[in-house]
Amino acid sequence: MLAIFIIFFFYLCLAAAFAATSDHNVLLKSALSVAGGSVYHPSKSSSTALCGTTNGTLSSSILEDGGINESTTTKKRPLRVLFLSADTGGGHRASAESLARQFQIHFPGSTYDLLDVWTLDGVYPYKTLVKSYTHLSAHPKHWSLFYHSSNIFPVGSLANIHSNVLCGRRIKRRIAGYDPDVIVSVHPAMNNAPRIATRKLMKEHGKYIPFFTVVTDLGSGHSHWFEKKVDKLYVASERIFKLARRRGRTPSQNIVMTGLPIRQDFALQSQKLNGDRTTEDGKKYQKQVKTNLSLSNDRPMVLVMGGGEGVGSLSQIVDQLHDKFVANDIDATICVVCGRNEKLQTELKEKDWNKNNNSGSTVEVIGLGYVDKMADYMVAADVLVSKAGPGTIAEAAAVGLPVMMTSFLPGQEAGNVDVVIDAGFGEYCKRPSKIASRVSEWLKDEALLQKMSQRATQMGNPTAASDIVLDIGTITQAWIDANLEASNGKRKSILSSSSR
Repeated sequence: MLAIFIIFFFYLCLAAAFAATSDHNVLLKSALSVAGGSVYHPSKSSSTALCGTTNGTLSSSILEDGGINESTTTKKRPLRVLFLSADTGGGHRASAESLARQFQIHFPGSTYDLLDVWTLDGVYPYKTLVKSYTHLSAHPKHWSLFYHSSNIFPVGSLANIHSNVLCGRRIKRRIAGYDPDVIVSVHPAMNNAPRIATRKLMKEHGKYIPFFTVVTDLGSGHSHWFEKKVDKLYVASERIFKLARRRGRTPSQNIVMTGLPIRQDFALQSQKLNGDRTTEDGKKYQKQVKTNLSLSNDRPMVLVMGGGEGVGSLSQIVDQLHDKFVANDIDATICVVCGRNEKLQTELKEKDWNKNNNSGSTVEVIGLGYVDKMADYMVAADVLVSKAGPGTIAEAAAVGLPVMMTSFLPGQEAGNVDVVIDAGFGEYCKRPSKIASRVSEWLKDEALLQKMSQRATQMGNPTAASDIVLDIGTITQAWIDANLEASNGKRKSILSSSSR
């Protein structure tokens, strides 16, 4: 089946492959003309992938080795930021919004847009990206087949050529309409064609637009994340760093280890915990948060999540947790994030949880809908029970919260399980009864929970979004300065010629 698909796809693209590849190589090798003889060209030794020259003289904003001359970029002007993403899961949008918030904090007055180029400008099958993901993610075996088959080099290369030939011009026009100062991709499908379209746009308009990729996967990632010619690639783990080097041949100097960009609330909560919930100050603050959320301070809290839709075997997990806590005489509060699953929330509220409780233990079950104060609930929790989503894991680590992972989407989420287990702050169990047994054991072993919490804190990076934005913003400011210098140089040249 896969072989047939590859052969069909090859013939479909063969007619355009030579022209597209030739054009691509020309773009990579040619200088991006700015006017009056000034050019921007790729620099192999550059940490930002490009350096600027003006009539053979180095721009004062971009140093000869490709670095940034920060003395010329001290003024933090507002930026027009264009994020490239798609609603295939909530993590990509959440990452874009967390980065957008940091742009507004560090570069006041900045504005941003979120663009899905495939839904708006793609041809079939690219324009069905979101709908296809929604269907496939609900059928993990189908998703696994699609993910792994599309992650093969020949298939990925042909898809890139095909999408560039059929959609490249429309994508270029769409990006031009936003007139961005900087482009940030937070989605694996938003790198190759948009980056090439941006390069063509730069050549036409005579100004450089930096293009960055922020990988929002944690332990494993699709090959489409990794482009060789992006200005910088931000990754959250050593695993992703190695993938970028192997699959994308991205130069190591262009890869930055940062952590996943998560919501500002988690950075603030981490500060209030003094970076460690196991200290006396941390424990005191956790009690304060529990009080603010109207939760008991006399018993531990287990937070159960199933993703934004409230999917998964949540009901079975909650039942097993409750029964196991009762059987082991463990007092606890179980908070369940139901998302859109209003039926589950109603069932949890109406169920008589004390019907078969003869142990005298107090186990309270609270059904929650959408939670705005997720950082608060994670601070209040002692254990998180959740699917192995990268954003959720990163947020838990930021506040030192041990994680019991219950499921993962084959492909990009499989590596997340290994990241957590290797770091020593969680486990993976699929069966609800086993999940309940292990969480019960954790709650009865305070020393183990404390050690897991400390390991989670070591893994977490609550300021990743801020770090990424400061780096991107500094580079972008320097390119704006370089563009202005080139433009001024052109105007001076015209005035000089006209006065002769």
